[in-house]
Amino acid sequence: MTATQPWLPVFGYGGHIKATTQELVIAHGSTTRRYPLQAVKHLLVVGGHTLHTSAVTNLLKAGAVITFFDIDGTPVGYLNPYGYRPESGVRTAQERAAPHRFAQPLATAGLQSKLLLLEELCDRTGQDIFYTGELDFLYQAREELAVSVTMEGLRRLSRLTGDMYYEILSRTLPPELGFRRRTNRPYRDPVNAMFSLGYAMLYGNCCVSLIGAYLDPDLGMLHEGAGSLVYDLIEPQKTVMVDRTVIRFAGEEISEKDYECSEKRCYLDATLSTRLVQALRDSIDQSRIDTQVQILRDALLTNAEFHVLYW
Repeated sequence: MTATQPWLPVFGYGGHIKATTQELVIAHGSTTRRYPLQAVKHLLVVGGHTLHTSAVTNLLKAGAVITFFDIDGTPVGYLNPYGYRPESGVRTAQERAAPHRFAQPLATAGLQSKLLLLEELCDRTGQDIFYTGELDFLYQAREELAVSVTMEGLRRLSRLTGDMYYEILSRTLPPELGFRRRTNRPYRDPVNAMFSLGYAMLYGNCCVSLIGAYLDPDLGMLHEGAGSLVYDLIEPQKTVMVDRTVIRFAGEEISEKDYECSEKRCYLDATLSTRLVQALRDSIDQSRIDTQVQILRDALLTNAEFHVLYW
């Protein structure tokens, strides 16, 4: 097996990572993966694993970097080979890039993914979940995003259609769950709490890939501020990788005993959280995240076409 990208993430707990002078071996439960050592340029260790000194020594000798993360994808430190010089070309290209070139397809794909899921839910339930004029407005917004020439316009429409999406989505969920729209912390209903858990997992997976590709997670195109590039890339992925799973749980797999809501916040039961985390691990596609990051990296470094994977 070869690494799909030059960076290789190892997620979760309980893995055993070792290496010979020729290959990297990762054993996780009953699964063992082997990679040619020279194909791994950046090993990303996320969570708790047994890392043999053979892996550290042979990877560093081969010129690879090893970066360590908490289970949530927060970077905590790294090991570099002796005499290593950080790869700065991609960061420089990122700093010099024209944001609009990337923000426009990201915003358009984000809205398109939301429209596809809403239409899928409409067909599945057999009921019209749109109020008069809403669907036409979303279609028109999609056309406007595709031709918008200002960053302010892209960000405004992205925020507006995002708010509309969650309000329309709420009409497909049991009203007793109390979900009306996407809110900020603290979350007072179980659906917002489940969305938050899913988006946090997706954020961590994407952040790991960006660091593996030596991109700056805080230097976004569509979003601004800390983690802005992560938010850019996960927005078009949310519907397929998180929202479908949360909607299924909210409609079919949650009961009153699975959560407790007070005036201050809503708490998810540990059993529900465990089941949801496992389902999200199945729905979050790391290979697609890695591919999207590689597409961005190639576009920055070689001026290759930038396109967004969203469905």
